[in-house]
Amino acid sequence: MKRFISVVIPTYQRPRLLERCLQALMRQRFPANQFEVIVVDDGADPETRRVVDGAARQSAVPFTYLAQTERRGPAAARNRGWRAANGTVIAFTDDDCIPDEDWLAVAAKDFLNGAKAVSGQVRVPRHDPPTEAEKTVALLETAEFVTANCFCRRSVLEQIGGLDERFDIAWREDSDLQFRLLKLGVTIVKNRNAIIVHPCRTSPWWASLKDERRNAYDALLYKQHTRLFRDRIPMYRRLVTLYYIFVFSFLLGILCWLSYHQQASAICLIIWTICLSALIQRRLRGTAWSVRQIGQTLLKALLTPFLSVYWRLYGAVKYRTLFW
Repeated sequence: MKRFISVVIPTYQRPRLLERCLQALMRQRFPANQFEVIVVDDGADPETRRVVDGAARQSAVPFTYLAQTERRGPAAARNRGWRAANGTVIAFTDDDCIPDEDWLAVAAKDFLNGAKAVSGQVRVPRHDPPTEAEKTVALLETAEFVTANCFCRRSVLEQIGGLDERFDIAWREDSDLQFRLLKLGVTIVKNRNAIIVHPCRTSPWWASLKDERRNAYDALLYKQHTRLFRDRIPMYRRLVTLYYIFVFSFLLGILCWLSYHQQASAICLIIWTICLSALIQRRLRGTAWSVRQIGQTLLKALLTPFLSVYWRLYGAVKYRTLFW
């Protein structure tokens, strides 16, 4: 049966979060015969399948489970999902999101009025003061276009070929999709009433260090859409410059010390210490903190610049672009 909206959700070994998302979709104030839900499992996890099958038994809404044969990232999973869908409109969200009860109904009105793409509103609950992780996730609230909450006509996705699967982690694949829509001349309607709640997940303190590899994908996006990247992606030039000064003052200081230029080495150490102090203050400003968190913040302030610079330069070399 032809549906008006197909909701596509990529997932990877998070069955409890996925179950919460599916329960929210079952509470939609939108006709059950007008939408379907397609879950694409990037990990072929038996528990994930049980969650989807359980939702299908509880609801009049069709729930479909698709398993990837190998892990290929959310962009590839979304492509698999929308290509298997039969809806006129494709809605994208994530397994850790909670759609508002009127999410589909609100967005559907835009498409009935002729919209080709819609960007919804993400809300991030946080403590007062917020944790460092909550401050980072809260940036989604001001993002122009994210695959946690967006809609596209299937015909438009077919025209641009879907998402670029070179973005094989959850980073910048949504910006690439946005930029290709803009280059096609598609107006992306912003609907702040199409709401998704995105709670901040509990993660180990070192997760942000692992996330620095995302910088390599910034280089790919920059190469593909240089002008739009400069216009629409926050460059954080002051922070990135601080990272480079931090790294090179440290390395130059070591080199000077090894070559017995003690005065030059001391100057480099002073510069490095000033940079470290600035990074620690930046991370702690406006957040809830404890003695334990201060220790973790110190470690992250020490390691993040090296990882960030490495991955930025790695991306520049891999994708052959002047990105720093």
